[in-house]
Amino acid sequence: MQFLDRLDEMRRLDGALQRPGSFAVIWGRRRVGKSRLLIEWSRRHGGLYTVADQSAPPVQRRYLAAAVAERFPGFADVEYPDWHSFLMRLSTEAERTGWRGPFVLDELPNLIAAEPSIAGVLQYWLDRPERRLCVVVSGSSLHMMHGAILDAGAPLYGRASEAFAVRPLRPGYLREIFDPDEARDLVSMYALWGGMPRYWELAEPFGRDLGAAVDTLVLDPAGPLHGEPDRLLLEETPPVTALRPLLDTIGAGAHRVSEIAGRLARPASSLSRPLASLIEMEFVRREIPFGSSPKSGKRSLYRIDDPFMRLWFRVVAPHRAALAEAPCETRLHYWRRHRRSLEAYAWEELCRMSVPLLHRADIPLARLGPFEPAQRYWRGSEPEFDVVARSVDRRRMLVGEVKWQAEAATRWGTGTPADTGALPGAAEAEPVHVQFVPDAVGVPVDVEVVDARTVMAVLR
Repeated sequence: MQFLDRLDEMRRLDGALQRPGSFAVIWGRRRVGKSRLLIEWSRRHGGLYTVADQSAPPVQRRYLAAAVAERFPGFADVEYPDWHSFLMRLSTEAERTGWRGPFVLDELPNLIAAEPSIAGVLQYWLDRPERRLCVVVSGSSLHMMHGAILDAGAPLYGRASEAFAVRPLRPGYLREIFDPDEARDLVSMYALWGGMPRYWELAEPFGRDLGAAVDTLVLDPAGPLHGEPDRLLLEETPPVTALRPLLDTIGAGAHRVSEIAGRLARPASSLSRPLASLIEMEFVRREIPFGSSPKSGKRSLYRIDDPFMRLWFRVVAPHRAALAEAPCETRLHYWRRHRRSLEAYAWEELCRMSVPLLHRADIPLARLGPFEPAQRYWRGSEPEFDVVARSVDRRRMLVGEVKWQAEAATRWGTGTPADTGALPGAAEAEPVHVQFVPDAVGVPVDVEVVDARTVMAVLR
């Protein structure tokens, strides 16, 4: 698959390279494209990309020495007894040749898991004032990366001149891979694959045939993504397979802590740490209503964060045994049963994502922005709103309703324009009523309209 976007990430890494002796750290979920980003960037600057294996430290050093020998012949002819000798030799060779990098070490958590003391060794090596080599490390184990680098008490804390997470690709770039007939088809693809480049790469050969793609890759027990969540949990360092029941419960529709605790027969107080871990790993997100304090957890909802994971826990997890014996047409029946709700949720999610960028679009609403990030609003028996956001100047409040089906996009649902007074801060702001619909045909003229073409265009 072609290399897409990552302009901001490239710019930040380029900035680090301009500073002699800089140290940069990136992290992110597996399959998000960290390695591809680092390989492309390293290649552009004549750098050296290496990746740490899961093995014993002597074997890891032997493998890495072989990789370094591609730039410094003879580097692998020596057996390095420890990481200190390895890194000091690397510095010596870089200084002797005047090479300033970048030296990229991917999957650092594999080294830390095998020998935790390497974090302290790296700290000593990076603190040497004469070091001119630009060093970049990355990791998929978010727990390990936080413990070694990002937490305040970590050995390498505060030493990175650049430190950032690699996020999923922006949804609008789906068009570059699948070239759909209509913008709403991009929403259907996002509902399956989210923004994960690895999933796009696997689905690319199927083009617009979503049924063939989802069956071959996900539903078929022999498919490469059939057991994906289990692999992701197992590949964490250390493995976090004990968190799987929470994902099953949230994926099945329990979103409040009390509901999750009830289904698991556990005290609600015991879920704080595991939920925090799932949020840190970007498997789950915590949602609070518009106008609520982030510190208040009373009305918090917990949802599966990734569209592919939502698909998997809605369709695959409950039918694992049936899928093992079912023919293709039966497997697809399970998916089609949930397809509409998965796409509707994905569309709502994309609409909220687009709000802070709508001022860039060629639509009348653009002149009323820019707007802050959007949230849902709910509170007891009060009207619910799918999309709520204040303008940056606080003069306006966008209040939107999201409709996925065309026949439902001709009227407001539970919240009408007259109901917006319940929203926090509504009295001080001019309301801007918006309908988000895949196709703007037939929408009332008394509201602003945002369609799928506009949403996907700004999300890139």
